[in-house]
This record gives sequence, C-alpha cells and structure tokens, in this order.
Amino acid sequence: MKPTNQIPAEKPQFIERILDLAALVEKKSYFLFGPRQTGKTSLIRHSLPRVPFYDLLDTSMYLALSQNPGRLAQELTGRDPIVVIDEIQRLPVLLDEVHRLIEDRRIRFLLTGSSARKLRRGGVNLLGGRARTMYMHPLTYRELGSGFDLLRAIQRGLLPSIYFSDDPQADLQAYAGLYLQQEILAEGLTRNLPAFSRFLKVAAFCNGTIVNFTNVANDAQVARTTIYEYFGILKDTLILNELPPWRKSIKRKPLASSKYYFFDVGVVAALQGREFRYRTPEFGEAFETYLMHELTAHRDYVSGESLSFWRSTSGLEVDFIIGDHTAVETKAKENLSGQDLKSLRAIAEEKKLKRYLCVCLEPRPRKIENIMVLPLSRFLDSLWAGEYS
Repeated sequence: MKPTNQIPAEKPQFIERILDLAALVEKKSYFLFGPRQTGKTSLIRHSLPRVPFYDLLDTSMYLALSQNPGRLAQELTGRDPIVVIDEIQRLPVLLDEVHRLIEDRRIRFLLTGSSARKLRRGGVNLLGGRARTMYMHPLTYRELGSGFDLLRAIQRGLLPSIYFSDDPQADLQAYAGLYLQQEILAEGLTRNLPAFSRFLKVAAFCNGTIVNFTNVANDAQVARTTIYEYFGILKDTLILNELPPWRKSIKRKPLASSKYYFFDVGVVAALQGREFRYRTPEFGEAFETYLMHELTAHRDYVSGESLSFWRSTSGLEVDFIIGDHTAVETKAKENLSGQDLKSLRAIAEEKKLKRYLCVCLEPRPRKIENIMVLPLSRFLDSLWAGEYS
C-alpha cells in the first residue's frame, strides 16, 4: 500500500477536534497546553465563542494586567462563569488572581499555553489542584478523516496551517524561526541563542533515538550540562516527548534509558533540512515518529495509559508498549519478512503482554503465529475505536 500524496480538498472552515472544551470546563478549570499552531485558539473561538478571552500575546492587554492583575476581577461580572486566558505562561503572577476568583466567585478558567517552564518555577501558584491539565496535539488521523494522507502527513507534518499550506516548506522553516524567537528568546529561556540553534539541529537528528548526551554536546559545541538544560527546554515547551523504557521483561535484560521524539514529523524534517522520501531509511524513521504522535494524542485525549518502548541489551527493540498489554512495532514496508518480526517474537517469549502488533504498509491484515500484521489505517481505526485499551 504505497502512500499516495493525494491533495486533500481545501482546508475546511473548521476541523472538528477530539477535545471538547465546553465539556472540559463545565465543572472544572483547566490548563490547556500545546505547542504553537496546534489549533488551541481556533478551537477555543469555535467551542467557547462568547466567553471573555484574554490574549497575553496582545501587548496592550499584557501590559494592563501585568501592571494591575486586580483588573481581571474588576472587568469580570457574575455573568462570566467561564473565562479564557491565552498564553498564561507569559504572566504567571496572574495565577494568584485566578486562584482568588475560582474560590470567591466560582469562575471556571481555561488557561492555555505553549510552555509550562515558567509555571514550574518555585513560587508560582499552580492553583493547588483547582485546575486539571490537558494537552493538545497536531491533527490526528481521526480528526482528518477522509482528508488524511500519509505521505502528506510525513512530509508536511500535522500542524493545521502547514498540513493545508500552499507552501509547506517555507511555513515549516518559518515555524522553526518562530519557535526560537517567541519561545526561546522572548521568554528568556536561554541567553545563548546561537548555541541553542546549533543544539536544536543536532537534537533533530537524535529524534527517535536513545540520546548520547556527550556526543550531542560535542556536535553542538556546548557543555554537557548545558545539553541537559536544553533538552529540558524542549520538553517544557512541548517540542519534545520522552518515551521511557519498559522494564518488566525477565528473560532479556532491558536498557534503562529513554528515547526522545519531536512532537511533529514535519518540524523534524525542517530542522534536519531534508524531505522524507518514500522507500528510504529516513522514511521509516519518520513513519515511527508519526505513529508516536498518534499514540501520544490517543493517550492524552482518551486512554490515559502509559507509553514506553522495549530494547534489550542485545539490541532487540519494540517501538512502543501501550500500557502493559500491547506491543507495537512499526515497519514502513509493503512486504514484511520474518526478520521484521524478530523483536516482537522475542518480547512475546516474556508472556507478559496480551497483543503483539506490527503496523506497516501491507494492504491487508494477516496473522503470523501470535503476531497481527496490520495496515496503518486498520491499526488507527482500531486504536481510536478503543480496541487496544
């Protein structure tokens, strides 16, 4: 089943997202975090069109509230049961006023942001459990429906504005620059932007791997301790997801180091300065990164189950473990060989998991011993239908 690179129709006026914001804030306040351009603001304006909306990227609004946080209480009335504050990480001091309004007036807040770094610093009021946390991701297979095209998704990524762009490469390059300018420089997350820029490109080539921090430090020409800080920035700004190891195997000793994946395969391609072409090793790596995105979104939107990977000290590896019940190996191939199932056979010998799946580009499902070989679309349909819970 070769990817088609079909050109989807023009972007619809609004793509229905899985997150139901109105239902989320019906009884509780929420932090809604997600990388820039994942569609948070569009979803808010569609789902909560008549609620007060405070955009802290608006300079005048930012200055007014930073000079007088109490102005928030002065402007809100008893007719405002729900309030949205966008980019809350820009003004953490405002959370004291939010806390008071939740307690005194029972107002429910939706507090959005593209970074949790400033909110995790000591002394910041995180509302003491009065607000839950939800994460928003780029578009998913389920949300796109008939508009989904695998090759387009891998070569462009799934940020809404870029997936439907008439110049995706330019937009991806601009996105990388926007991230550096708005998240790193404007928020003061590091003082050495040239060093961070070098690191970001090196980190992109470590996507989907167990990172050798010493090698990254050498390639980026910065201290090893700085590399740990830079990886922390990528995680806190939601650009990077950490995939921990699954350690419950007994017959084969597992590795204990995590893998790291960028949140969007198109952003990875832009940072690496290349295009992921079909039937290349790079395409296989991109296919795996795309599956990581779908699994992460499903975890955060629906299941809440853990995600991990398994690698033995002898080099056998299974890409993903869902909870403690399903092993998922990815192969961007139209015809699998027995060698492609070697790692799944090895982890099956542990007899600890319920399912063993190989997600690939074959046109039809088949079963080999206790391993199900599944076309991508069949796997994703089943995943979002709740069959792998």
